[in-house]
Amino acid sequence: MIPVGDSTRRHSTPWVTYAIILANFTIFIAMLGMDATVPRATPGATQRFVEQTAGPCYGYRAPPNDLNEFICRWGFQPKEFFDTVRGESGLTGAARRQALLAIVTAVFIHGGWLHILGNMLFLWVFGDNIEDRLGKLGFLAFYLASGVVASLVQGLMDPTSVVPVVGASGAVAGVLGAYLVWFPRSTVHVVIPFFILLFIPLPVPAFLMIGLWFLQNLFAGYATIVDTASTGGGVAWFAHIGGFLFGALVAMTGVGRRRR
Repeated sequence: MIPVGDSTRRHSTPWVTYAIILANFTIFIAMLGMDATVPRATPGATQRFVEQTAGPCYGYRAPPNDLNEFICRWGFQPKEFFDTVRGESGLTGAARRQALLAIVTAVFIHGGWLHILGNMLFLWVFGDNIEDRLGKLGFLAFYLASGVVASLVQGLMDPTSVVPVVGASGAVAGVLGAYLVWFPRSTVHVVIPFFILLFIPLPVPAFLMIGLWFLQNLFAGYATIVDTASTGGGVAWFAHIGGFLFGALVAMTGVGRRRR
């Protein structure tokens, strides 16, 4: 089910939500202009591969180009992060600060059009009401904290992974968790990409739409645990689960301004 709107009325313009969406698209468009070619096997390319793997990519064997170096530098790599926290990565100064900051910057990096369009659509539909409830600065802090917690949960599930974790999915999942707690009886208008229903928005209770979304992630996350042959790539299901639970718990504490 793809959400296209909801029935919950907002009381202010969600400028922070708009700014987050703009920032994500700005960074994504900048990434589209980066060199993503796989270079030929030359001594120069080999040397760059060695330096990239030993440096920004911290063991992740990606083709040496500007795009991969950017993703490795600003994406969240669990092994690099936890090694740096323990003082075992050998990074110092600016490199150490960057490795730790990546758990925040990773929230603004996306791997493709479907990735960013899906995340920003969910944020557009549900983010305004959470911002309305928490206020501008409160929502920004909540959004970033959801992304950080989501990445930590994903990283703790596979702390030796060197594959960069990127995307706003965990932060958006936090928004969904808070929305489910605060507005469970709201109506979400969704489209279902199945034959003639593709362009027909259907009204669905928020608790049903978001509940099914969460169950899907639970089952998918469980499947990755059971599947011992699973690789480190793909969808970060536990980032979704962690972000969602964090958002729901924050909402259950009673923070925020109740609107009528």
